Amino acid sequence: MFEGEGVCPECRSPRIVSHPELSLLNIAHIDCDAFFASVEKRDNPDLINKPVIIGGGNRGVVSTACYIARIKGVHSAMPMYQAMQLCPEAVIVRPRMGSYTAVSKEIVKLMKELTPRVETISVDEAFLDFSGTTLLHKTSPAQLVVKLVNRIEREVGITCSVGLSINKFLAKIASDLEKPKGFSLIGPGDINKVLGNKPLTLIPGVGKAFQKKLEKEGLFTFFDLQKVPKEELEEKFGKYGNRLWHLSRGEDNRITKATRPIKSISNETTFSTDISDYKKLEGYAWRLTEKVTDRAKEKGLVGNTVTLKLKQHNHKVRTRQELLKIPTNLASQIFPVARSLLKPMVKGFAPFRLLGIGLSGLENESRQINQSFELNPELASQKRVENVSDELRRKFGPNALRKGIALN
Repeated sequence: MFEGEGVCPECRSPRIVSHPELSLLNIAHIDCDAFFASVEKRDNPDLINKPVIIGGGNRGVVSTACYIARIKGVHSAMPMYQAMQLCPEAVIVRPRMGSYTAVSKEIVKLMKELTPRVETISVDEAFLDFSGTTLLHKTSPAQLVVKLVNRIEREVGITCSVGLSINKFLAKIASDLEKPKGFSLIGPGDINKVLGNKPLTLIPGVGKAFQKKLEKEGLFTFFDLQKVPKEELEEKFGKYGNRLWHLSRGEDNRITKATRPIKSISNETTFSTDISDYKKLEGYAWRLTEKVTDRAKEKGLVGNTVTLKLKQHNHKVRTRQELLKIPTNLASQIFPVARSLLKPMVKGFAPFRLLGIGLSGLENESRQINQSFELNPELASQKRVENVSDELRRKFGPNALRKGIALN
């Protein structure tokens, strides 16, 4: 900490951020800037000054767009055809989730060197609770988080935006105030000034449908919401009314949890043209099953519910599920179930524009493995065979060993 103007005496940066309530702010939200696109630009310097869109296929949607593409109006979840109309010079890159996950793990490892209370929200964002770390690190949370993002940029090659506040809700809002490479603070005295006229869609759970419901009640901004008594909000919106009342005042008592249980693992793909052919869909189902089981094995998880997701040409989504007798993460066990769910759907509802495979009801693999082998001794043999196949694909690439069905 220092007084006066000029540059920071420690990092020599001319960008100085100060706040009268700085010592009260210990909850940070760190959001990697255009994460997927940033990883691609880091790995391929030829892309650095070009607009980059992560996605694929005219029928797909944008996963991430770099800030150069965003200037043209491209944003996440936008249909690819629309993104290409807005930014025809963009470089389209297919997602590489394995690479993004690996980079995310590097970043989380650096975070956990400063505090054990790191709650990952997704592959590119996390909450950090720096409560009680000042004595340990001999520096404030604000200084710690600045050093952290500088280290992430230096060692990992990814920039981040940071929000620092007194709780998770305000920290998340702060991190969105200035991007990319932003650092924003919201103290108790800033709440009304920052939130006041902001739209209620900043509140978690307020999507377009609920926004319309609120607007019918004359509620458009945080100021509008603050004027309504808690009892009236609870009467109109049930338990969520109580949450609306507190969040409208910047109050959030959620703790930063060091671990968040994974509820499901899934992968899906959008086709460039609608598909009716069962064999082709079966091939896609196998490849998606492999991706799902690879992730489950990596995390040491097994699941007891297989989900098939299909989107028809008219965008209607149909899902089917089946409960397994024995929880598993073996593709050889999951795929037959997915295939049995797929066959009647093709007969009744094809063509499809999207197919997805999911595994849920997850639990730690070590808790189930001995019981599973006792119930079905053949599983041990199947697991050994699949482990060999997995190792070959890890060493020599995903196409090193492929089943005939994957070629459909």
